[in-house]
Amino acid sequence: MRKALLLFILVFSGLISRAQDSYNYTPYGVGFFGSFNTPYDDLKKANNGITVNATGYYNASPYTSLGLELQAGGLSGGSIVTDPNRREYNNHYIALALHVDFALGEIIDYSRSDFLDAVKDFYIGSGVGVINNNMAFIQRTNLLPTGYPVGGYVFPGKNSSLNFMVPLRFGYEFKIYNEWAEPYLGIQIGYIHNYTFGEGLDGYADPPSKFRNDSPDQYRQIFIGVKYNFGNPTSYIKRIN
Repeated sequence: MRKALLLFILVFSGLISRAQDSYNYTPYGVGFFGSFNTPYDDLKKANNGITVNATGYYNASPYTSLGLELQAGGLSGGSIVTDPNRREYNNHYIALALHVDFALGEIIDYSRSDFLDAVKDFYIGSGVGVINNNMAFIQRTNLLPTGYPVGGYVFPGKNSSLNFMVPLRFGYEFKIYNEWAEPYLGIQIGYIHNYTFGEGLDGYADPPSKFRNDSPDQYRQIFIGVKYNFGNPTSYIKRIN
């Protein structure tokens, strides 16, 4: 009888442990992402480019994370052939941003709804950062012999600069679980819109009286990537998977 009781206790304890495992997550993560970017600046033509991102995470919960992100990529626009003022630039930039991402699963009860369970991993986020602009090429002198401005006009601005920026982030994470039902991998897809403060993104700082220059330089990213979670597991208040 005692053997049967002991066996029952061991089996019951194992079932409880497995149930608790589905509430566990790990507090750290690292992510690698690739994105297509497009600048929105003072030139009429914007080219599509490529950015790579690497991010270190602190997971405050399975649905809230603090990320320190490093970006490197190229932004370009204009054309010395087709632009009305023959302006063109190619910015090889590096950016560093600190942001917080907050998913729906943090605030909704998804335990009794398949729909809410499916949407719980949609997230929004924002933060602050800096972008280091470096012009690999920029046309500084007006190539047109006539018109306004007249030929020989030098477009003001800086070939290298440092600007503050604010990223706005929207995305979804497809969580992948390990044998203990912990989310150890995440496939993320999303959109980032980066607002910069200054005129460094395109390298041109012409006065508004001469050129359209009435909004901050900005650029968007459409990204996909993978996040790997690690560290000692900790418990969450709700079932995760």
